[in-house]
Amino acid sequence: MMNVRRMIYLSLLVAVGIALQIVETYIPLPIYGVPGAKLGLANIVNLVTLVVFGFKYALVVGTLRCFVATLGTGAVTGLFYSLSGALFSTFIMWLVDRYFSKQFSLIGVSVFGALAHNIAQLTVASLMVYNFLIFTYLPFMMIISLFTGYFVGLTSIYTANHLKKIVPKKGNGYKDRPRHI
Repeated sequence: MMNVRRMIYLSLLVAVGIALQIVETYIPLPIYGVPGAKLGLANIVNLVTLVVFGFKYALVVGTLRCFVATLGTGAVTGLFYSLSGALFSTFIMWLVDRYFSKQFSLIGVSVFGALAHNIAQLTVASLMVYNFLIFTYLPFMMIISLFTGYFVGLTSIYTANHLKKIVPKKGNGYKDRPRHI
């Protein structure tokens, strides 16, 4: 029964992540000179899954979200950007959460994830166009990452704390330490 319940929660998280990723493509950020900057709403789902269910499930949810959202948006080249960003940021968030959770709240973990997401996407872009000058864009993206990471982390704190109350504790990977700002 526990596995079925976990699968239902994970399926819902994938569905929410897909919806957020598709909706986010229609939200323009009014930041002049920084094309392609996004809020990272779908990363809320990855971070919440990481905190509530664990690293393995966060990778699965992130991968499924990227593939299905690509089918929904039709941007096949966007799959490389979103998948690399989702997987690398999930890995970095897991490292920071696991080894530095006393130093960083979930907001800090999210900021590291946002930075990693941008580094992964710029790496893929530079490999696709064979031009490493694209990394001159990184300082601007890092500044934006501070704000988007803060927002994603804050939202994830409230969402994870709520899910902690309704998701069965046994075997779900949730760390019982309190999550706060």
